[in-house]
Amino acid sequence: MAAHAPRSPRRSRRSAPGRADVLDTQVIVVGAGPVGLLLTAELCLHGIQVAVVEQRHRPTKESRASTLHARTMEIFDSRGLLTDFASPPTEPRGHFGGLPLDLTLPGAYPGQHKVPQTKTESVLEEWALSLGADIRCGHRLELIDLVQDGEAVEAQAIGRDGRPVRLRGTYLVACDGQDSTVRRLTGAAFPGQEAGRELLRADVENIRVRDRRFERLPGGLAIAARRPDGVTRVMVHEFGARAKQRTGPPQYAEMAAAWQRVTGEDISAGTPLWVNHFDDANRQLTHYRHGRVLYAGDAAHRQMPIGGQALNLGLQDAFNLGWKLAAVLAGHAPKGLLDTYHSERHQVGRAVLANIRAQAQLLLAGAEVEPLRAVLAELLDHEQVRTRLAGMISGLDIRYADCGTGHPLTGLRLPHARLRVGSATCTTLELLRSGRGLLLGLDGRIPAVGERWADRIDLVVARPEPDSDPGELDKVTAVAVRPDGYVVWAATSQQPGGSEELAAVLERWFGTPH
Repeated sequence: MAAHAPRSPRRSRRSAPGRADVLDTQVIVVGAGPVGLLLTAELCLHGIQVAVVEQRHRPTKESRASTLHARTMEIFDSRGLLTDFASPPTEPRGHFGGLPLDLTLPGAYPGQHKVPQTKTESVLEEWALSLGADIRCGHRLELIDLVQDGEAVEAQAIGRDGRPVRLRGTYLVACDGQDSTVRRLTGAAFPGQEAGRELLRADVENIRVRDRRFERLPGGLAIAARRPDGVTRVMVHEFGARAKQRTGPPQYAEMAAAWQRVTGEDISAGTPLWVNHFDDANRQLTHYRHGRVLYAGDAAHRQMPIGGQALNLGLQDAFNLGWKLAAVLAGHAPKGLLDTYHSERHQVGRAVLANIRAQAQLLLAGAEVEPLRAVLAELLDHEQVRTRLAGMISGLDIRYADCGTGHPLTGLRLPHARLRVGSATCTTLELLRSGRGLLLGLDGRIPAVGERWADRIDLVVARPEPDSDPGELDKVTAVAVRPDGYVVWAATSQQPGGSEELAAVLERWFGTPH
């Protein structure tokens, strides 16, 4: 395997009193939540110098998002991270708008997996730091004079000591959440739907209420789930209530009063660990790229976090962007590669936001939506409907049109299969752990043209593990895969594909060979 390109040196200069310290790097990532940390680690994996600025002074103790879907689990496995998550609880059943939905689909990690957000952040932060990331907490980005000079991006933050820090990078990526400072100060167009309804949510100690899974009562919706450590997460929405204009989190007294009105139960004596709210606002940036400034996660799209889709959508944004931005900075990206980040992820985001709008209506509307819920509940008994919705929520149905056509696998993720590589056994996901592209020969040889890209892609000869099910790789003789796991070319014995065709595909995604 070829070594990664050497990193450009980071230059950090302490200035005289009253003047800003200066930090030069290749990529500035704003926000050290799960999305920013995954992007940072992906860039560092490819030898890119990254500085992360995060306004929090310490990691959050609030595990708001706790669901990892099948595609995200595959992503983490493809980078060898799952051992750090131990064995998270797995649930085959999720929901669509509060209606039970079996999420089981073919793949390595069917169903949904329960991981506290604090654990996800911890694993990703440790990985990013081990790869050389520079993470600076307690830095509030001002971006008062964000300047794009055609060669770099400049920004300014206030450090934890109150001193200004001048940041200069080749690119800046906003991963700073739904209230993105970068988005606000750059004036990026963010059209969509204002909030109309909201859910109040809290993690509470010292209460005893029965578990509820989307219980619809005459006055509203109630959800409760008690964890093994005795903490109960409660969520409540009053039918007909409008979302409030808030400048901070709600008080626990407001949460407890709403819970009592809806359920008749008094939880006011509980001890809240944290309280927040989320609403049904639904917005998406017109463009995910503005020159040398890019947006990922909730900075690019705002949606109700129904069923964990918001976190998973953002993580998959980062995974799509990381290798592309790294290729640009390494100097071997083909023309237009970075623009495919917008074309691919904006389309996926638009589809997810649409299904979340539908779910919010099913979940938060009152008695008027019951006929629709009854019809949908019947439809979910049909396998084709269930499979369609499960693919949508899990992320396993994503097909990137930019990858072209030519074979049924093109544009889809590399299917899960067990393979024999020499005398060793591995999975298709394990073959992606280098973070490079992959040309996989499944008939005992590698197409010779692939050798020209050996500095950017791994060339692997394998065969299906005896007595294992090759699944969608049955009859496939060779397959080319992007670093994010999506197939860009496949051949069979009936449709072998020519060397010129494969060379064109490899140049399309990995640039001109040396």
